[in-house]
Amino acid sequence: MIYTIQNNNLLISVASKGAELQRIEDVETGQQYMWNAGPEWPKYSPVLFPIVGALKNDTYLYNGQQYNLPRHGFARDMEFELFQQTDDTLLFLLKSDANTLDKYPFHFELYVEYALIEKSLKVTYKVHNINKQVMYFSVGGHPAFKAPIFEGDQYEDYVLEFDQNENAGRWLLDGGLLKTGTEPLLNHTNKLPLQKELFYTDAIVLKHLNSNKVSLLSVKTGKGLEFDFTGFPYLGIWAAKNADFVCIEPWCGIADSVESNQQLVDKEGINDLKAGEYFERSWRFSVIS
Repeated sequence: MIYTIQNNNLLISVASKGAELQRIEDVETGQQYMWNAGPEWPKYSPVLFPIVGALKNDTYLYNGQQYNLPRHGFARDMEFELFQQTDDTLLFLLKSDANTLDKYPFHFELYVEYALIEKSLKVTYKVHNINKQVMYFSVGGHPAFKAPIFEGDQYEDYVLEFDQNENAGRWLLDGGLLKTGTEPLLNHTNKLPLQKELFYTDAIVLKHLNSNKVSLLSVKTGKGLEFDFTGFPYLGIWAAKNADFVCIEPWCGIADSVESNQQLVDKEGINDLKAGEYFERSWRFSVIS
């Protein structure tokens, strides 16, 4: 089922499967901002839960038991309930069940909310621990934006511009797992020119940046989008090989390292949530015109 809402500025569509955002459209101009789930990558914006990235051998250990999860977890492939809808919000809910408990031994409620606010879209993930013990999890987003966004532009006409200067290396991946070292990427700069070759060896993985925002901008016009990832300690940037999109991925969690001991409680970036408590993070898309 596809649900659509709009305000005076933006229209969005979200599928109940995976609570996946599928369209962001400028109401006045008809301009589309999301990737169209083409053959290079047949997705739009998966929700990542209860892990982000890959596990070593797709396996983790908890309380002496072994469990298996695919890359980025299972939420993106599950049917969410439309919990609440208003003129400018959609709220989806996924609850644990017998199927999830086989892969992930925690009872949970995962809420995903989409809220239109003027020329912005705020996306919120809220995790509720309904166990009697601490729950361990990761959560994140994987939205894919058109590149080029505007007709007449080329891919290389775009730049990713952070709101602070960065001196950050790119954490390298080997089969989806983090290697031990970094490769130079941002050297006292806030700009990363977009090139398809950047993604030939998998995603760009960045940790603990100074910035809270990154913009995808046409160097010809200065137009594009701003992406606010405040509160997310990790950021992924990715595209399928030679595809006309770029994913800007805010993560509360990260892939296993090649040296991981596979213990869930020791996993880098894992979040621990006490019984009955909530965890909440939001990212925000805004039009730059």
